[in-house]
Amino acid sequence: MRRLLAGMALSLAAGSSLAAPAPAAPWWKHALILEVYPRSYGDSNGDGVGDLQGIRQHLDDVQKLGADAIWITPMYPSPQVDFGYDVADYRVVDPTYGTLADFDRLMADAKQKHIRVLLDMVLNHTSDKHAWFVESASSRDNPKADWYVWNDGVDANAASVTPFQKRFVHDGKVPPNNWESVFGGSAWEWVPARKQFYYHRFYRQQPDLNWRNPAVEKAMFDAMRFWLDRGVAGFRLDAISTLFEDPQLRNDPERGGTNAYGDPNLHTQYSDNLPDVHDVMRRLRKMVDGYPGDRVLIGETYTPKTADLVPWYGGAQKDELHLPMDLIPGFGWQAAFDANWFRKHLRDAQTDLLGEPPLLVFDNHDNPRSIDRFGDGKHDLARAKVIAAMLLTNRGVALTYYGAPIGMTTSTPTRKEDVRDPVGITGWPKDKGRDGERTPMQWTTGPQAGFSTNPATWLPVASNYRTVNVASEMADSGSLLQWYRTLIDLRRSNPSLHDGAMTFVDTQNPHVLTYVREGAEPVLVAMNFSGEPRPLASGIKASAVRTLAASDDALKAAHSLDGTTLPPYSAWIVAFKR
Repeated sequence: MRRLLAGMALSLAAGSSLAAPAPAAPWWKHALILEVYPRSYGDSNGDGVGDLQGIRQHLDDVQKLGADAIWITPMYPSPQVDFGYDVADYRVVDPTYGTLADFDRLMADAKQKHIRVLLDMVLNHTSDKHAWFVESASSRDNPKADWYVWNDGVDANAASVTPFQKRFVHDGKVPPNNWESVFGGSAWEWVPARKQFYYHRFYRQQPDLNWRNPAVEKAMFDAMRFWLDRGVAGFRLDAISTLFEDPQLRNDPERGGTNAYGDPNLHTQYSDNLPDVHDVMRRLRKMVDGYPGDRVLIGETYTPKTADLVPWYGGAQKDELHLPMDLIPGFGWQAAFDANWFRKHLRDAQTDLLGEPPLLVFDNHDNPRSIDRFGDGKHDLARAKVIAAMLLTNRGVALTYYGAPIGMTTSTPTRKEDVRDPVGITGWPKDKGRDGERTPMQWTTGPQAGFSTNPATWLPVASNYRTVNVASEMADSGSLLQWYRTLIDLRRSNPSLHDGAMTFVDTQNPHVLTYVREGAEPVLVAMNFSGEPRPLASGIKASAVRTLAASDDALKAAHSLDGTTLPPYSAWIVAFKR
């Protein structure tokens, strides 16, 4: 062996073409990640609420789908004011979901099936029931007095006080500025024991941690190490842009009008996305990269344009998040089922991110499901197949949400008394909350869709479960689930779809979105976003054409890259030779 190594060294020194093999790409670079909402995935004990054992029982289904990893939304102890995003202890499992032993069994089984597990990590705030906050709120001189963001407030009669601030008077004081909670009202809450206000970007039961205190960073990093040591593959970082606030507490500028809660609309210039957060991200990345196995950091990053994601990657140094979410194509305020919309934003993701892979998201636990947002009420399934083709054939990492691959729909409550989400309770009727996208997973045609043996599930099972469910769609070759499985298998096995560069063609077509994934045998993806048949005009001269997948049977016999007619709302994926 020593002689062989010495010979290789001499050959390299002499200018030989022999080179070391390129390092393997990290697993997440080509991954499909499935978001799992634990309350709604599988109920193993019949209490009507999903749990870790329920997730474990459905790992075979995750494997059959072809997902590389699952992201579990918060499973930590919580009063459930925000259904887990108000964390009361970062190192334990909420009894509703099981125990640490259940989590370890889930991890072991997932590893056997080559499925990685990611956890949600809520760094911005804790629950007001967390021991840290209980201590912090008790006085101004306890050891954790400075672990949260506290302020004396200002005199209610001060000249600079806004009408909004005057709605929240305590002992002659009002909040120090006009900052608002995302969920309505002032972002400041009065605590009589301290005679001070604490800051909460979200619910009043979710006080913001003071990330300018090094002890807070150490405690949160230690909590993440606890789970990394247990083998998790990484974290999705919740609301990560909100870690810091302006130390001068300047008012956010008003932009006119009011929101669903009747509060002034603000530009969150001083309460969100401050540059200080990037120093924390660099330190966090260094800590996570110290673990073996290509652990990954994913960020919840809502930005106005794609290029704004570059700092979240760490700019040219690429030393912050591995995968900030590109949420613009799926959730941008102008998002529509439109070829031009998606072409622009898919192209931006290829050109504006310094070569880093985008992470595209079309469904999550905070927004109505994409089959409804991009559907027209008549061709929803066909349109959903087009969205799936786009998600799973572009050059990027894909993230989907439980139920999306079977076409689960949004089941919004019709009466306020049925709402469970505090967002909907507070914002009704303008904002009906997020219950509709969180209903129980539809597994079978049986009672409660196979989710639970208990008829009183935490949210009602959607009424369409007898036709929209895993068992039925596995038996139907034309189902949305089988379309997803076909695309996921192609994404993994086809070299061009796996690694190829992405080139857009026929770029002025308002109806058809077409791109090529380059390789030894390139792959063309064509999607008709219109309700009329449209001719394909790729401009590519191909000597041979081979259909890999077609959402409409009429395309399976097509053999030309130009002139082939794409049926309404269809997707065609074809390998060709130039």
